Amino acid sequence: MRIGVLALQGAFAEHAQALKRLGVDACEVRLPHDLEGLDGLIIPGGESTTIGKLAVEYDLIEPLQEMARSGKPLWGTCAGMIFMAKDVGHDQPLLGLIDIVVERNAFGRQVDSFEADLEVKSFDNAHPFHAIFIRAPLIKSVGDKVNVLARVEHRGERVIVAAQQDNLLVTSFHPELSRDDRLHQHFLQMAQKGYT
Repeated sequence: MRIGVLALQGAFAEHAQALKRLGVDACEVRLPHDLEGLDGLIIPGGESTTIGKLAVEYDLIEPLQEMARSGKPLWGTCAGMIFMAKDVGHDQPLLGLIDIVVERNAFGRQVDSFEADLEVKSFDNAHPFHAIFIRAPLIKSVGDKVNVLARVEHRGERVIVAAQQDNLLVTSFHPELSRDDRLHQHFLQMAQKGYT
């Protein structure tokens, strides 16, 4: 199995390390031809506007959309989630793939970064997933076909921080910064399953 990590900007090296820990061939993706032969793609955290502008510059928008339409799984973490969303309330390049509305920097600035133990749907929640949030977005609303996977307490509300729509997975936190590889394993299972 070969999984790509979009390596335009952001925390791509940490995702590659997590995949290697799981015995998977991880390749960095910068140009459309790098997508050939991949079984899935991770879009890492970073700065969503920069990622979008570079994806436009390197002619990656349509190939990434086609990859998703073909049934290959895509997973966006933090800025990657913003980039995959249909609506973020800002004028910036988006893939517009997953039917979610995202609020950028919803938890505040860098100094407001935090960690939280999450119950993730279908995981063994005797062992919560320790999630790291850095200038994180949140999911304000989801479409009918989107499955909510995790929520966190924020200003007295349980807000959505992880979701899946068929072959599209998004998390507002950074699983690659923890040593818990269950979300990476979940993504690999999505790649093995196939969505055609």
